[in-house]
Amino acid sequence: MNSNPKRTIIVTGGSRGIGRRICTAFANGNTFVFFNFLSSGEAARETEKAVANAGGRARGIQADMAAEQDLETFFKTALDETGRIDVLVNNAAITKDALLPRMKSGDWDRVMDVNLRGAFICTRLAARPMIRQKSGRIINITSIAGIAGNPGQANYAASKAGLVGLTKTTAMELASRNITANAIAPGYIETEMTGKLSEAQVSEIAARIPMGFAGTPEDVAGLVVFLASDAARYITGQVIQVNGGLYM
Repeated sequence: MNSNPKRTIIVTGGSRGIGRRICTAFANGNTFVFFNFLSSGEAARETEKAVANAGGRARGIQADMAAEQDLETFFKTALDETGRIDVLVNNAAITKDALLPRMKSGDWDRVMDVNLRGAFICTRLAARPMIRQKSGRIINITSIAGIAGNPGQANYAASKAGLVGLTKTTAMELASRNITANAIAPGYIETEMTGKLSEAQVSEIAARIPMGFAGTPEDVAGLVVFLASDAARYITGQVIQVNGGLYM
């Protein structure tokens, strides 16, 4: 165990996009960021470097969000190194889109396993040390799709709606131990995931955003850091939307 433990941050899916920006937003001399990735070791090293360049320390650990043993090893590594977990950000998510009549059961199961079951397991693993510490912050990245729905994304929308329920129940159960749980619901954010959309799809979405432009990972990361701070100590069980007015 580290004799001088830092504030330990765990971010799932931290090798790219919103996850990477969350990792770098936490970077300072008093934090140690642990994040998991599925397959791209190169992208993970880039996140580690970005955190280091921002003045912090990070370690990427390969772990499949759908594999409970992987997640247990991931959390054990963080605990063995620092002795504590202060913040958990459940960010990892995948999509396997198809209209409902054509959606394969396997694609439904995989999305639910990664996006919702994985978040549940991580929350359970983080809650135990947080309860012992009598402090902690849990932040779940849900989606506008989990609130408003989205054609072709029954599995994704259901998983993100499930995160809302998980957030509220976690907040109720852990509040007495000085642990907060909140969710952030991004709208259209420019990431690799949304980069797969066609120009026509992007134009159609942008036309419906009252602010007139897409969000960036920084717009989400700033709110994550706030919710993890002492300034947000009296905020729990909330779902905060970051969508430029796309859904109100």
